[in-house]
Amino acid sequence: MDQMIAKLDEMGKGAWIGLMVLSFVLFWPVGLALLAFMIWSGRMGHKCRMRQHRFQENWTTDKGGRPWAWRRAQNAGSGNSAFDEYRAETLRRLEQEQEEFMSFLERLRFARDKAEFDQFLDERRQSAQTRDTQPEAQA
Repeated sequence: MDQMIAKLDEMGKGAWIGLMVLSFVLFWPVGLALLAFMIWSGRMGHKCRMRQHRFQENWTTDKGGRPWAWRRAQNAGSGNSAFDEYRAETLRRLEQEQEEFMSFLERLRFARDKAEFDQFLDERRQSAQTRDTQPEAQA
């Protein structure tokens, strides 16, 4: 099977299209399967892959990068108003905790960077002082 696919790839896109048309004429389910394979494997061309990637990206995530199932779960009601209220409050609390945690991480990174920079400046000052004092010791 792999040898046949490699051979068709060598022949080019026209061979794939010809085989697909012939498959539709002889037995349409095979032609349909071949068409699906060509689309899935990207053999239909660059533009098709770009469209598929963009569709997949828009379908799987929202603008915040959260999975679509998350959005659907947020918007759908369970029918139990007490549970829906609890879930909404829990989601708000979790989002707030996530924002606080991200803020904490940002402060932590800043503190680490500042400590490293201060250490660099201290080492630089010390090396400058030793350079300044060395000529005096030699004289």
